[in-house]
This record gives sequence, structure tokens and C-alpha cells, in this order.
Amino acid sequence: MARAAKSPLERLQERIRTADRGWFFAAIADKVAERRQEKGLSQRELAEIVGTTQSAIARLERGGRPPRIDTLLRIADALECDLVVDLRPRRT
Repeated sequence: MARAAKSPLERLQERIRTADRGWFFAAIADKVAERRQEKGLSQRELAEIVGTTQSAIARLERGGRPPRIDTLLRIADALECDLVVDLRPRRT
């Protein structure tokens, strides 16, 4: 029997539970896709605004490859968002 696809939230929660460092980029990918859809933009339209390709946006949204910070800054600007990155000491 085929298993149901996991929701973005379920994928994120699983990555956090397993301490997969990719969870950080998965969270960003989900937020980019959500905000893009809220603004009524296609992947192609966002790519044109950002100066990249539709396939690069698709890769980012599925978590295929961590984006460069300068790309994230351009995406945040295009989506009228602030990009917030925070460093905190680890708890021992």
C-alpha cells in the first residue's frame, strides 16, 4: 500500500527530531514557497524578479540544494520579507 506524502510541516518536524542540519534550509524552502504563493507569483515570475531561473527556484523550494546567502537576500527582497539569520550559543 502506498504511503501518503508528508506535509511540509511533517517533513520539517522529522528533520528537527533527527537533528538533520538540512531542517534549516527546509524551513526556508517552505517559507519561500508559501510566501511566493501568497503573493500570487509563479516560480518563473519569482525567478525573473530575482535574476535566476525557474529551475533554481524549484530546486530551492524542494530543498534540493542550500541557496547562497546573496540569493536568499534577493528572494527575500522580491517577496517583501526580511531575511533573519541568528547565531546563538549551543546549550551544553
